[in-house]
Amino acid sequence: QHALNSGVRRYHVAPVLCQRAKVAMSHFEPNEYINYEKLEKNINIVRKRLDRPLTLSEKIVYGHLDDPAKQEIERGKTYLRLRPDRVAMQDATAQMAMLQFISSGLPKVAVPSTIHCDHLIEAQSGGEKDLKRAKDINQEVYNFLSTAGAKYGVGFWKPGSGIIHQIILENYSYPGVMLIGTDSHTPNGGGLGGICIGVGGADAVDVMAGIPWELKCPKVIGVKLTGKLSGWTSPKDVILKVAGILTVKGGTGAIIEYHGPGVDSISCTGMATICNMGAEIGATTSIFPYNERMKKYLGKTGRGDIAALADEFKQHLVPDSGCQYDQVIEINLSELKPHINGPFTPDLAHPVSDIGAVAEKEGWPLDIRVGLIGSCTNSSYEDMGRSAAVAKQALAHGLKCKSMFTITPGSEQIRATIERDGYAKILREVGGMVLANACGPCIGQWDRKDIKKGEKNTIVTSYNRNFTGRNDANPETHAFVTSPEIVTALSIAGTLKFNPETDYLTGADGKKFKLEAPDVDELPKLEFDPGQDTYQYPPKDGSGQRVDVSPTSQRLQLLEPFDKWDGKDLEDMLILIKVKGKCTTDHISAAGPWLKFRGHLDNISNNLLIGAINIENGKANSVRNALTQEFGPVPDTARYYKKMGVKWAVIGDENYGEGSSREHAALEPRHLGGRVIITKSFARIHETNLKKQGLLPLTFADPADYNKIHPVDKLSIVGLKDFAPGKPLKCIIKHPNGSQETIMLNHTFNESQIEWFQAGSALNRMKELQQKSS
Repeated sequence: QHALNSGVRRYHVAPVLCQRAKVAMSHFEPNEYINYEKLEKNINIVRKRLDRPLTLSEKIVYGHLDDPAKQEIERGKTYLRLRPDRVAMQDATAQMAMLQFISSGLPKVAVPSTIHCDHLIEAQSGGEKDLKRAKDINQEVYNFLSTAGAKYGVGFWKPGSGIIHQIILENYSYPGVMLIGTDSHTPNGGGLGGICIGVGGADAVDVMAGIPWELKCPKVIGVKLTGKLSGWTSPKDVILKVAGILTVKGGTGAIIEYHGPGVDSISCTGMATICNMGAEIGATTSIFPYNERMKKYLGKTGRGDIAALADEFKQHLVPDSGCQYDQVIEINLSELKPHINGPFTPDLAHPVSDIGAVAEKEGWPLDIRVGLIGSCTNSSYEDMGRSAAVAKQALAHGLKCKSMFTITPGSEQIRATIERDGYAKILREVGGMVLANACGPCIGQWDRKDIKKGEKNTIVTSYNRNFTGRNDANPETHAFVTSPEIVTALSIAGTLKFNPETDYLTGADGKKFKLEAPDVDELPKLEFDPGQDTYQYPPKDGSGQRVDVSPTSQRLQLLEPFDKWDGKDLEDMLILIKVKGKCTTDHISAAGPWLKFRGHLDNISNNLLIGAINIENGKANSVRNALTQEFGPVPDTARYYKKMGVKWAVIGDENYGEGSSREHAALEPRHLGGRVIITKSFARIHETNLKKQGLLPLTFADPADYNKIHPVDKLSIVGLKDFAPGKPLKCIIKHPNGSQETIMLNHTFNESQIEWFQAGSALNRMKELQQKSS
């Protein structure tokens, strides 16, 4: 660079810099290069236009604009058209995403894309047996994903490879990347300085099709970290604390950007943990600035060339001095205490020192039945090492876990390395069972045998979500989320009334001892052991590859286009259900045993809203059929309305659709005849998913109007012929006694999204545009 600036040896140096700049995004795609020059060019265009310092989030987001010179930019208001670098899909959502891509008629994906088989492996008896069983049970689905990947140019990570987000961190995320993934915890990649955003499958199809992807311009919430992590306090405690401050909807429409001197005390995988669980506060994504901890991790995972290139462009991978955030939270890491959040919601934050007393007061079970470490949030080498360090101390005093204890490695590379370095052996000796490299109990893939459904009990996990029934389908399981080392300590003690910072255990010799805070290496001293090779490269030409979907399959079903809007207002709609309280995507489209139908829209629609509480009777999966006046299951009632040609609506409460990115929660109501979802507010991903499938997500202009609608009313949405961005719609409520009242409903549709509604879905609109262009 000095030679270029001084004009000396320009001819000789320039080609060297060009060569250095040609660094592959991943060694799995040697011909797909990182393009920091384009990022830099776009950032400079936008900076000149806005004439102000930029946050890191803005640099990377605006650096991926389709048209940086003309794009209207206003945080929290305008929609951006973006060009992400790559796409990642987990197997449960990849089925519907690939089915939609097949329906598009395109021959090959336009950007590097991958499929990761991590969701369909049920935890039952241990890693090897569970993996073998999953391969047998899911053979049809794995074959579909494998052959579809080969045909359309998508890399395929076989079952047993590991959890999608750990694989991305190890191989695909890098500072400055924009990656979208069909899983809500895609923000995990922010631990490596990338803007990684969870989306539904239809959004992924846009990017794979080479169409600019739309995102409402995010606000930016700054979290300034000061001080230094030490003792029992871990990176997990940072996000547990932030969740307590912002709640499950406090980050909606915003990127959480961590900055400040405290950042450097957190490992790269620790930063990923914090970003990962940012999904629980509704954030678009979370990100950390590029630093030495990221550089160290890139080097250890065989990507030193990316780190060297990032060093050259570092000014674009950190925030500008003087940049402004929409909100700032400050956390002193030196004062932060270990936390444990729950039960039933990830934002109910408690210091570990208080949880025993709180549990006694609230009547939560104190005895811990199971402790579970791992998941996409906490399954790194450092996480496993810190847990093993705690377990080793217990073993030295002749103790094992009083609770059942399970361990989920994040990837095949982590599994192989903790086996080599002895961590897995220690965790087994303390009483643990090492599960397959997969999501497992975190997403309900847990064949739990130690309790009966309805039995009140407590579990502690290092997972991210603890919604009612999420882990084991038992609504009486009180699930708490905390760090892996706290899970391990509590599992050894067997009770919530144990604080490892102050309390003592009694060893086998009768002597009391205190556990010391774990202090271990964040990365292995030796190189990572890659373990078994589980990656399938797509062929250069997959046009001859056959992808089979049997018409009689119970697990896969080709998609039929949804009907177009008929040009009329939606009149006299029945209300399928008025939901009371929290309604996550788990309530709308349950996981667990339903995962096996993620590629079959009609079959999985049998779980529509079965977890939502009906305000009319306080029950789940019991609604009044307005045509027969009989109460029955929600899906059955919806199917009856569809059969009778009756359109219907859903009324929801705050933050409707919180949680997973699963677009099945939008596809199912559309498939069964739903037209409108009216709520006090929506979670970001779910609102977009509804729009993509041709539904109308609308919000009460006055949230109090939620109380004006009763389950026996009929609704008409008026003004659709003049449907326009920013223009409210009228809703006429017809009560059974013949009276009527009108309320106003807001929406966030832009012009192209209105076209999705009119065409019946975003996919229908894409195909219309293809036909016009051809």
